[in-house]
Amino acid sequence: MRKPSDTPPWNVESFRREASELLLLLAVCPDLNMARRRLFMAVTHHQFDTYLASAEESSDEIVIVRDCARALRGIFKERSDARAGFSVTQALWDIARGVSRADLGPGFFAEMIHLVQGIEGRAPFRAPGDLQPGNRLAGREAALARSAELDRIAERMTMCMQSYPDGLSEEARSRRALRRERVLAALGGSPHEWDDWHWQVGNVIRSPGILARAVQLAPSELAGVEQAARGGLPFGITPYYASLMDEEPGGGRDTAIRAQVLPPEDYVSDMVASRAGPACSLDFMREGDTSPIDLVTRRYPGIAILKPFNTCPQICVYCQRNWEIDQAMAPGALAATEKIEEACCWLEAHPAIREVLVTGGDPLALPDEDVERILGRVAAIPHVELIRIGSRVPVTVPMRITARLASFLGSLRRPGRREICLSTHVQHPYEVTPDLVAAVARLRSQGVTVFNQLVYTFFVSRRFEAARLRQLLRLAGIDPYYTFAPKGKSETRAYRVPLARILQEQKEEARLLPGTRRTDEAVYNVPGLGKNYLRAVQHRDLISVLPDGSRVYEFHPWEKNIVPRDSYVGTDVPILEYLERLTAAGENPEEYSSIWYYF
Repeated sequence: MRKPSDTPPWNVESFRREASELLLLLAVCPDLNMARRRLFMAVTHHQFDTYLASAEESSDEIVIVRDCARALRGIFKERSDARAGFSVTQALWDIARGVSRADLGPGFFAEMIHLVQGIEGRAPFRAPGDLQPGNRLAGREAALARSAELDRIAERMTMCMQSYPDGLSEEARSRRALRRERVLAALGGSPHEWDDWHWQVGNVIRSPGILARAVQLAPSELAGVEQAARGGLPFGITPYYASLMDEEPGGGRDTAIRAQVLPPEDYVSDMVASRAGPACSLDFMREGDTSPIDLVTRRYPGIAILKPFNTCPQICVYCQRNWEIDQAMAPGALAATEKIEEACCWLEAHPAIREVLVTGGDPLALPDEDVERILGRVAAIPHVELIRIGSRVPVTVPMRITARLASFLGSLRRPGRREICLSTHVQHPYEVTPDLVAAVARLRSQGVTVFNQLVYTFFVSRRFEAARLRQLLRLAGIDPYYTFAPKGKSETRAYRVPLARILQEQKEEARLLPGTRRTDEAVYNVPGLGKNYLRAVQHRDLISVLPDGSRVYEFHPWEKNIVPRDSYVGTDVPILEYLERLTAAGENPEEYSSIWYYF
């Protein structure tokens, strides 16, 4: 097999050079069907030849050839053309015959070049020199060599993780003590009031003017917030969370924190335009189609969602329910008592439901009396064995986790009969603060387990960034639970990450952590159907690559072998575009070169 070539420019000329053998086969094909057959045969022959030469080839090369063969055979299917609305086979046949295709961009050619290099055993990346395996050893000698190799791997990982600051250091504490003074001054509050969660929730920052006095904003950030206010989009930041932002916009430490709540201008424009449309529907997860009664969503046999409170103290930009939240802590967001009772009666009538996720909105932003009434009612349902509370207050207003609240939640536990847990959303190491740690400790002291759901956005996707977060979560008493691919919504494109990067992170970075620090599951939420587990390749197929380089996946529903159910076709963000953004952010794209071979 040929050696990897230098990285070519991503255009048709470089593709012709890289795929010369394949294009010669296609050039003589009289029709598209013959071109499709030739492509299938060429891919299969390359894979077969690799297996014949397996004694000479490394296992890494064999795996890449195998994975590329699987991806290409899926892409070349006639069914894939129909499902994706685009034919890669047609595009390659056209290129082979010299037909001009102005629609094909650099992202498309980058994908095709890497696939050709992969199937031909020329994948252009290798393990770093100090991590290359040595000669075969045995016994204690082999164990010592392996141990030394693991030390080198761990050293590299540690160096990467230490580049991401957290909120527990003395430097961060001092910095945020000063920030707290500025926020209090902007809101006219006192240090005594700061630790009162009622004051925090009652002084959620919604005004661009007040925010600009409390936080040093870049011009583009202020413009986005002002545009959101004019467009009537939900927006809000708690005073506590505002104090987590540094005084220097663009400094890098708080990028993920700012991206969490400060809406970009293009996001606001898309949201305003969508809401003004004649048939506005921003319900990406199709909750309207999975809600058998008001306030309840059900996608699985044994779990249901109860949404009694339709707002939060703080609005995440990429919230999946941004289409139904009016404003942060909007009056009237709590459902009427009779509506909540009707929903609970419905849950009672369905004994298959063993777990209820109480979310919203953020139910823990409610007063104690309402929390106790609602959760007490759910706990009274005989067949409910687990109550899960979806809440971000440990991150956005940790002082809300009072001794009374923790004690009440703990009182709902019945060991061997009913469990209580809280699913929160810590997004970045810089959000992990002494206040968060103390809030979690109060919950755990009452037997309440705490899990984390990470949304793997662009702003937390650098090498070992999520690994660093998982390490801190476990030290804080939080179990990693899910890593979510951002929803495939057009308005949040700036937050999305290729699925290949999530797979790369899970298999190259998270895998290096001890088990309890990497036990989360990477998932893609399929609209109307539920979670699709990304680590299991049988749950999806790569069916196309669009002209801009976007991969198109067909996701298979979880119940595919149980009851008939349609699959879902989703379009990813181009890998080349993602790598270019990383480069602009100061990352070395060569550190991510294996991303092309995760499908």
